[in-house]
Amino acid sequence: MPRASSIAKARADQRAGKAPTTQAGHFVHDAIEAVRRGKHGVRSAKQAIAIGLSEARRAGIEVPPKKGATRAKTKPTGTRSAPPKSTGKGGNGKVTPRRASSEGKATRARAAIKALKREGTAGVSRQALSAQAKRAASTRTAADRSASAKKAASTKGPAVRSEAARKAARTRATNKEASRSH
Repeated sequence: MPRASSIAKARADQRAGKAPTTQAGHFVHDAIEAVRRGKHGVRSAKQAIAIGLSEARRAGIEVPPKKGATRAKTKPTGTRSAPPKSTGKGGNGKVTPRRASSEGKATRARAAIKALKREGTAGVSRQALSAQAKRAASTRTAADRSASAKKAASTKGPAVRSEAARKAARTRATNKEASRSH
């Protein structure tokens, strides 16, 4: 369950006109923190991200599916509310909707949580998240990454841009100092 503060931040991002993926970032961060706190585990960083994106979609953020993940034919039909499944024909020849078993839902939910708790937390370590980010970046072209960075810089505003430049300078100075000491 996403925190109310994450929902509020996502709504603020939405009002500011930020991308759906930026809005969903708050939910992904929540999922990562939940794993770190031991609420549940994951097998990989990708799974933690998927859990966060799923919660974002449930909260009403229109996060697009991964490019190439769904066929064009599927997109318009992939809605959340599916018609009720039927068990076949009843005694009078009519199709009767199957009643959803609340016990079955609760049992499945409990089993899913129990399975997640058995998983480890190594999937959200700094190293695992870094490796996942590098893998994701490697699938994008240099031009795409450059355009993304330019867009990010243009939406920051002068004050935030200058703070980012100061931070970059500090990082360069620290790295230079560290390389001298080795």
